[in-house]
Amino acid sequence: MWANILAFSATAFFITIIPGQAVAMVLRQTIVSGPTAARLSVLGNSTGLLIWSSASALGLAALFRASPLAFEVLKWLGVAYLTFIAMQTLWSLRNPTDEFELRGNTAVNYAKAYRLGLITNLTNPKAVVVAIALLPQFVPATVPIGVGTLIFGAIWTVISGGSYMIMTIIIHRTTSLLTTAKARRTLTVISGIGILVLALGVALSPSH
Repeated sequence: MWANILAFSATAFFITIIPGQAVAMVLRQTIVSGPTAARLSVLGNSTGLLIWSSASALGLAALFRASPLAFEVLKWLGVAYLTFIAMQTLWSLRNPTDEFELRGNTAVNYAKAYRLGLITNLTNPKAVVVAIALLPQFVPATVPIGVGTLIFGAIWTVISGGSYMIMTIIIHRTTSLLTTAKARRTLTVISGIGILVLALGVALSPSH
């Protein structure tokens, strides 16, 4: 179980730091609306992760009881998705001036800031695919798939929320450093290579 938790924690971290709509939201909120509003948006984003994880746990438990083959199909969908986002992430390096997109929705009001984070996550296809196709891959065969998915969903939420909370602190103190093209490219390289390695690990893992 601990080996699975460590492997999934690495996966969750690399997926979290991929430059995308969630990272851009955290940047915008911290710079435009301030760190407090940004932290509330992060909490909203984390709530969305829990919602997707819970929905996945309920649906997958029933699906896998009905069809053991479904897990194998889902495993390779997960591998394909990881490979796709890794290659897409690395491909974005072809643009040497690619900076973070800082234009977009922001919110200063605390309730609206929380809602902004929640909506950002619930409309993020990456969150849906991770919850459905990747979470169950790390659940040990000895653990019920529904319970395991909830456990790993909670871990995902903690890692994502913690990473973004730390990001708000760094951004607030060093805005000029983290919004540069160099910062984005660094995150891109780290996340792209990391996810590609993790995709190989999932492909080689035994089926349930």
